[in-house]
Amino acid sequence: MDDDMQSEFAAIRSALSKMHEDLRRFTERSNQQHLESILESCRGNFSNVIVGYEKNEIEQGLEKNMVKDCNMREACKSIFSELLKENIEQIREGKVSEESIRKTRSKLKELRENAQKDQCVSCFSEATRILDQQVDLMHSLNINRDKSELNEIISVLSDERMVVDMLEPLSNKQRMQIMKALSSETKTFSALSSLTGLRGGNLLFHLQKLLDYGMILQRNERGDYMITEKGYKTLRGIAETYLSLNPKEPTAEITETQK
Repeated sequence: MDDDMQSEFAAIRSALSKMHEDLRRFTERSNQQHLESILESCRGNFSNVIVGYEKNEIEQGLEKNMVKDCNMREACKSIFSELLKENIEQIREGKVSEESIRKTRSKLKELRENAQKDQCVSCFSEATRILDQQVDLMHSLNINRDKSELNEIISVLSDERMVVDMLEPLSNKQRMQIMKALSSETKTFSALSSLTGLRGGNLLFHLQKLLDYGMILQRNERGDYMITEKGYKTLRGIAETYLSLNPKEPTAEITETQK
């Protein structure tokens, strides 16, 4: 009798345990779906604001900078406006392919080739400026490539070039210190020596590494060191990746520094 009851209790505990686990998984999925729903709503609202602002910029830019004394002004303005608004609308989808951008550029180029007047240069320059501004915005929002396109790009990247050109130059604490220091202002050799604790040839070795890979440059033979565009973009990319993976740690470091 007791054995039967113990078996039943064991079966009940097992059933309850399974129900608890199923409930926990359901709750996690529900919370995740709710969170994704909230994030999707936020992205939608954010995209609406950006698209609305950019459409206003299109109208203002074309109105202000297109040639005034031209009988084709309104017709061209309408064509440019439609093309640029169609391009910026893609932000609402959360991804913009390189192919769509190329098509927009090709359409502008085709229109330019068919234009007859010399004064058309100013108008097309303004339309191109606005398009470049849109592409820069898409890039800053990290939505100018869809996932499949990005995966394709990653698959054809040279392993050796990525390591040699980007990872190896910064795979050292002192070189990272140098890059961080130069990201905000130029530095002398002595200032970098005090910062890193390296002297003479040891510091020169690391500076030469960064110079050879185009991360920094020296103004003249004995001048200050400064970061290059390649160096700054590489450092910024690393910083953004680090922040996305460690969202709380930098905040803690800043707080500690301010004490």
